[in-house]
Amino acid sequence: MLEELEIHNLGPIRSALIAPAGGMTAITGETGAGKSMLLSAIRLISGGPSDGGRVSVGAQEAWAQGVFEVASSPAAVAAAREAGFEPEDGELFLSRKVPASGRSRSMLSGRSVPRSVLASVAAELVTIHGQADQLRIATTSRQREFLDRYAGDEVALAAYGKSWSALRAMDERLERLNSQESSMRQQADYLRESIERINRVDPQPGEMDELRARRDRIENAAEIAEGVTRALGALDASQVADDVESASAADLIDRASQALRAIHVEGVFSELADRLDSISTDLSDVVFSLSGEVDNEASVEDLDAINGRIHELDELTRRWGPELSDVITWRDKAVYDLEDLDASPEKVEQLEAERAQLLEAAKKAAQAVSKRRRAAAKELASKVTAELDSLAMGTSKLEIRVAEREQLDATGADDIEFLFTPFPGSPQLPMGKSASGGELSRLMLALELVAAEKHVVAGGTVPPMTFIFDEVDAGVGGKAAVELGARLAKLAQSAQVLVVTHLPQVASWADEQYVVAKGETDDGSIATTINQVRGEARVHEIARMLSGSESETSLEHAEELLKSSVLD
Repeated sequence: MLEELEIHNLGPIRSALIAPAGGMTAITGETGAGKSMLLSAIRLISGGPSDGGRVSVGAQEAWAQGVFEVASSPAAVAAAREAGFEPEDGELFLSRKVPASGRSRSMLSGRSVPRSVLASVAAELVTIHGQADQLRIATTSRQREFLDRYAGDEVALAAYGKSWSALRAMDERLERLNSQESSMRQQADYLRESIERINRVDPQPGEMDELRARRDRIENAAEIAEGVTRALGALDASQVADDVESASAADLIDRASQALRAIHVEGVFSELADRLDSISTDLSDVVFSLSGEVDNEASVEDLDAINGRIHELDELTRRWGPELSDVITWRDKAVYDLEDLDASPEKVEQLEAERAQLLEAAKKAAQAVSKRRRAAAKELASKVTAELDSLAMGTSKLEIRVAEREQLDATGADDIEFLFTPFPGSPQLPMGKSASGGELSRLMLALELVAAEKHVVAGGTVPPMTFIFDEVDAGVGGKAAVELGARLAKLAQSAQVLVVTHLPQVASWADEQYVVAKGETDDGSIATTINQVRGEARVHEIARMLSGSESETSLEHAEELLKSSVLD
């Protein structure tokens, strides 16, 4: 809800502050007084285009700001949060600075934002029904949105949205696979050749370390043989010479052990004998291992073969390493990757089958949405046509056409068109092209009234919105004007309504009334003032609107009109 509108240096308005009623507020004044500047200010804070030519003469910039209560508007709060703003005390400040020359500046709660952000937030707060704004409802997207809000079937729409998203995701996946088919073939060829090359070498885990150890033994064979022989000679000379009669180290240790066991005195002797037995066993193992190394000699041919094998493995590690284990890991993974790539035609076929199922599910969901839309369109058109009769448009008719099509899109499978017949015999024409500004404003009023009534009857709440009507009273007078005011007042029971009007029969229904008037300032220039009128001041303004004067008769008529402008 718009709590406050402040304007500075916009056209003839030097300074103005308006606090609209929560229900209906009438903006009145003589033709040419500057009422249109109020709409210009609201369009500016709603992210509309700016015009430096509208800056007041002598001023450097124009400024407008709207303070909105948004605690009861989750959509507006969500839009603000998406832009990084948190409402303060349940309020948002939408403002706009327009310099006489240069670019305008949009601000949300005191911080600069792109104009598109201001527009997205304002779209959840304000709807302007004026001659310059009605073209928006002429678009099929806006008409579809209005119809869907009226139908109120969020469940079906959400179900379709989910199906559509799944279908689009599958289409993107298939497109990606098809577009990458050539590169996938190249990748498959590379993997296949690499796997074949690695398999020809057939590397084994730990093989490189083993080969390098064998190469070291061959290259140091003489040194190894000498060291082994000397060691065996010290431990057991019989291992290196047949005619040696001396006892081995193990034999000597066994003798020492037996000598200790022969001592039949309690003490540490038995324990020491056990330790000597253990040493003897270890020495025997060492001698056995060393004796096996005596004849373990490799030829030069063996060294050449080992170096050749190491060279082959080095080639693999340079390309797929750095370690041989990395080569084996890469090869094993490449085998799985190659299977996936080689199976791509089958994979595409599988995905195509899944897409067919998703398409069928999306079509069923779209049909459910279409069914709801057709029922809502028939009901909405009938009720709006009936409502037009009370708005001095009894011969007019609205038809809402829902044409189902084969092609799906993000909104479903329907082409929606609002068709308006202004008088009998007139061809049906698209809404926005077949009605004058006043007729279109009243048509929008009828739409908003019927939509609001539908939400109330359904036990729901009307989405909080500020509706602004301009030219809604064009071509209306007498009893029809009274009825028009009553219909605006009825809408104001569930929404905030601001109406720019020259009809007293409309203004009298308002909860608050502001008068726009031109006057001469102290410096002799002409400026527009905006003042709230209440009590006697409002009676005088209604009297002026009735007869152009404030005679006793017109004042009495004004008082009577204000008293009678009350909803039952």
